[in-house]
Order: sequence, then structure tokens, then C-alpha cells
Amino acid sequence: MHRRDLMKTALLGAGMLPMQGALAAASERGKQPRRSFLLVHGAWHNALHWARLTEALSARGHQVVAINLPGHGLNARFPSAYVTGDAAKLLEERSPQADLTLEDCAVAVVTAMEKLRQGAGGTKPVLVGHSVGGAVITRAGELAPQHIGRLVYLSAYCPLRLGSPSGYNELPEARTGYGETLFLGDPGKLGAVRINPRGGTDYLEALREAYYQDVPLVDFLPFALSLTPDLPLSLWTAKVGATPARWGRIPRSYLRCTQDRALAPALQELMIREANAFTPGNAFTVESLEASHSPFASQPEALAALLDGLR
Repeated sequence: MHRRDLMKTALLGAGMLPMQGALAAASERGKQPRRSFLLVHGAWHNALHWARLTEALSARGHQVVAINLPGHGLNARFPSAYVTGDAAKLLEERSPQADLTLEDCAVAVVTAMEKLRQGAGGTKPVLVGHSVGGAVITRAGELAPQHIGRLVYLSAYCPLRLGSPSGYNELPEARTGYGETLFLGDPGKLGAVRINPRGGTDYLEALREAYYQDVPLVDFLPFALSLTPDLPLSLWTAKVGATPARWGRIPRSYLRCTQDRALAPALQELMIREANAFTPGNAFTVESLEASHSPFASQPEALAALLDGLR
């Protein structure tokens, strides 16, 4: 498949996703939502990537809001080398998003929660975080536990003992053998963890194998080519600062992805155990999906059913 064909397929697919979600939401207008969900994406992703899950949850009568974190989606800023296709410069150019912080993202989530709660008659929303979004919702839970009905970690980092996602990266439980060649340059110098979704067909296939292996290429392309290349480094390295008295008082669930090649099942289990030891009186409820790191793409109906069933 030629690059032009890849882009055409991606743009067509990306254009359909929000329309489907909007139609599903429109069909529920006038009904009292059963529950409110706030969806927080992971590294390089954005609100658009949740579209299939948003549609599935809306069809079940829930109110759903997916946000773009600072530096992602329509809030993104791009290295000039990414725009021009200068591969050598892309390894060295400092990210225009290097100054964005985990705190910036957590505050954005808290603000969105406050608005969503006001619109839902005071009902506390369920806060769902995927992957590195787990660090964001952990920090948001520490900042504003009074606004959250439940925290849901979807194959996500819950970095309590070591403080940050990066602290877990070198553990033996983190190794899967996939995705290790996808990252560009020195994150410390770039100010970001950088990938290149425009890196060609071989690169895209390696990206799919690591993060979306249960999604066919034609369906994967809209997700891949909607990614932002730079994850601000703070989201990977900053400490979440969770305490038992604040974060630890919120009911929480972990949705395990048992075929995950990006956040290994063994590492998911480790963080669940650590969190339960951190707050032994308030343990995770745990559910599992036989899915890759991205069930919002591969199994949105199954994922929606799990979220719908949380109590």
C-alpha cells in the first residue's frame, strides 16, 4: 500500500468515527443519563481515539465526555522536522511541548470533571484513564477526590511505589519484546517521548504490533495517523504524589488487558498489588479483557459492557 493510499484510508476512517459517536449521543437526548464518564487518553492519543467506545457507552444511556489533554489532539504542537519529514532533525529537535507538565494535565482533568458534574446534577463522574493517562487520573484523584465517583485504570499506569510511569519501565515485569525500537532521540534532550506515526509502512506495522496487534491494518490506520508525535516528558517522569487520605479514598477498578504488549500483564498485576497494599481497606476491583493495549479500538462493545457493569 502506497503512502498516499495510507493517508486516504486513514482520513476516511477518522472522519467517520466522531460522526458515529455524535449520532449515538443524539439518539439519547432527552433521557436522563445512567452515569457520567470522563475518558482520559494515553500517550500520543487524543479524544478522537475514544469515539467507538463513546458511541457504545452512549447507546447504553450514559453521558460520555472524552477530552484532549494539553499537548494532544487539537491542542498539539508539532516539531518542524515532523512536518517537513526531516528524519535526522527529528532525532534532535526539542519538542515545542517540552514545558507541559503532568500537573497541567491533571488540572485540565479536574476542570473537566467539575463541568461534567455540574451538568449531571451533581453526580460524580467515573474517571477512566488509559495507559499513561493512568498517571494523569492518579494525580487528578489526589487533587480533587471529592469530584470522582470511581477511578478506572484501563491497562494503565498506577505508579504509587515508584511514583512515575518511567520508574516502572526498567523492571523485568515491563519487558514484552515489542515496541522498543519505536522511540526517537534522547527524551531528556527532546523534552518528550517521541514517536513518528509518519515513519513509513514498516514503522507503522511495528507500531501496530506493539499497541494494536488485534486490529487489522486498514482499521488501525485512522488511529495511528491521528497520533501526536510528542508525549511531554513530565507525563512520563513526574511523581503523581498520591496519598491514602485523598487518592486512596476513591473507589477504583482496574481493567486488565491480558494480551497487552505495551504495558505487560505482569506489570499491570504488580501495580494492582502495590495499590492494594497502599490502601488495604480500599482495594481494586479487577476485570479482564482478552485484548491488546487498545481495546477501545479492537473491542469497544466488550469494553463498554465492562464499564457499564461497574458499581
